[in-house]
Amino acid sequence: MKKNLVLAGLLAAMVAVATSMLVFAIPNGNGGYIHLGDTVIYLAAALLPTPYAVAAAAIGAGVADLMVAPLWAPFTVAIKAVMALTFTAENPRLMGRRNAVAPVLAGMVCVGGYYVAEVILLCFDMPLSVAAGSALVSVPFNGVQALASGICFVVLALALDKLDVKKRLQKL
Repeated sequence: MKKNLVLAGLLAAMVAVATSMLVFAIPNGNGGYIHLGDTVIYLAAALLPTPYAVAAAAIGAGVADLMVAPLWAPFTVAIKAVMALTFTAENPRLMGRRNAVAPVLAGMVCVGGYYVAEVILLCFDMPLSVAAGSALVSVPFNGVQALASGICFVVLALALDKLDVKKRLQKL
């Protein structure tokens, strides 16, 4: 249990850094950006038992948003927690059958979740119908974020599986 708590804390910190500092600025109309934080979330979810993975995802991404986009933080905490739920750590390898499909599901949660969040935020300045249309502008860019994170996770997980990283961590 202590090992999982320490690993969750480390991965939460890595999520925060990868989200707020390993950034590729791609303008999408709402100040969004492409980052590597989701890749670390996926890795955490493939390594840790579910409660620890969800906590690492929510805390790490929440801290990152508090640093760079505080208005989005409450939405991010919820969205990233649900994204982590699509993965499993029950497989002896990082890249099991479920984790091969999970980036697609997590990507759908990401795109859909941020669409809803943006509609909610835009409703403070415009009618719902206009907000719903305006928020569609960000969907392709969030899709690129999801695709990039999924590809990075698959490459990283396959490489780490060749090194038996999960088995080595379990021996600690």
